[in-house]
Amino acid sequence: MGKHKTPMLDELEKGPWPSFVSDIKQQAEKGKQALKDAPDDLLGVMELSYKDKVTHWKHGGIVGVFGYGGGVIGRYCDQPEKFPGVAHFHTMRVNQPASKFYSTKFLRDLCNLWERYGSGLTNMHGSTGDIIFLGTTTDNLERVFYDMTHELNQDLGGSGSNLRTPSCCVGLARCEWACYDTEEACHELTMEYQDELHRPAFPYKFKFKFDGCPNGCVAAIARADMSVIGTWKDDIRIDQAAVKAYVGGEIKPNGGAHAGKDWGKFDIVEEVVRLCPTGCMSWDGSTLKINNRECTRCMHCLNVMPRALRPGTETGASILFGAKAPILEGAQLSTLTIPFIRMEPPFEELKELVNKVWDWWMEEGKNRERLGELIQRESFQKFLEIMELSPDPRMVSEPRSNPYIFWKEEEVEGGWTRDIKDFRAKHQR
Repeated sequence: MGKHKTPMLDELEKGPWPSFVSDIKQQAEKGKQALKDAPDDLLGVMELSYKDKVTHWKHGGIVGVFGYGGGVIGRYCDQPEKFPGVAHFHTMRVNQPASKFYSTKFLRDLCNLWERYGSGLTNMHGSTGDIIFLGTTTDNLERVFYDMTHELNQDLGGSGSNLRTPSCCVGLARCEWACYDTEEACHELTMEYQDELHRPAFPYKFKFKFDGCPNGCVAAIARADMSVIGTWKDDIRIDQAAVKAYVGGEIKPNGGAHAGKDWGKFDIVEEVVRLCPTGCMSWDGSTLKINNRECTRCMHCLNVMPRALRPGTETGASILFGAKAPILEGAQLSTLTIPFIRMEPPFEELKELVNKVWDWWMEEGKNRERLGELIQRESFQKFLEIMELSPDPRMVSEPRSNPYIFWKEEEVEGGWTRDIKDFRAKHQR
């Protein structure tokens, strides 16, 4: 039993699901961590917060490691006399390996390092992907950082108004749908923009996320200021014999994944053709046809019949900008800006886009204003001017919501512009 009574937290251990409360209690009983009382006192302060219905963590102020402005989130308890084990309880963000691949040795080394200097509690992973070290003292921050970089060759991730740790899906390493090397792109941009990762100088946070295909396994379209989503430029490849095998029941749809439920005979019209969002598919009983000009890459047909349908061979990525969770405005998805770009190392074209965006955002962005909010405030048209891009119908996310269209005079040839000038000249005389 811990030294604090936690009846409300104990309720979270009931039921069929794993509980973080049980994990913290397990770490407290283990007792190998440097901060011996941290797990017990963490439970105690959480119980008090549940009871009082207010947090008992106060603003951390400026705390970090020498030379870095990010990577450490300061956290102090406002009840240090009652819970001395968490009087200081700073979080460190550790830059995750690309696609979150690691060996068991690497994980053991990380855990041993954290037990040496901290609470021993970790979080795999933060929402951006970082490995999270939960809870250490101000004095131990430099010690953790030194051993992490010298023993494990591992760096801190991003926090604050800077580039956050770039994140990518499993990509070509394990996935048949990947349209470019997400790991290579993630690594290249991480190394290119180290200063922006470690020394906050932006109006607010900025996130790169690399999805290898439109399935979006790192949810780039919903969470990244710059979303790089794999796509293809040519036609979907069709194996008509395999399509017939799906229809005939010789191959199970969805890779055979039916969650233990028998869905009955596969109906290609009901389960594929009629579920196409643009209606670009047809089945005449023997041949599947796709009007590829209308395809929006929703991936549904490919996911249902993976052995019959494949992405095209001319692959690359679509670039979107401006996703975020609710901050000043509501949540928003990123907006398609570059329909197709080739993704080949060292990704110079991608870096040129990044530099243009950052120059504008750092000049015009308000404090704590995400890129998407700046685009919303200044208009997408202004954003295209800054990016030196021509408008494209594929960039339209919804119909106009007002009837007013504003033109620059130099954009309009003759016509009513000339008439207005004549009218003004006549009445000014």
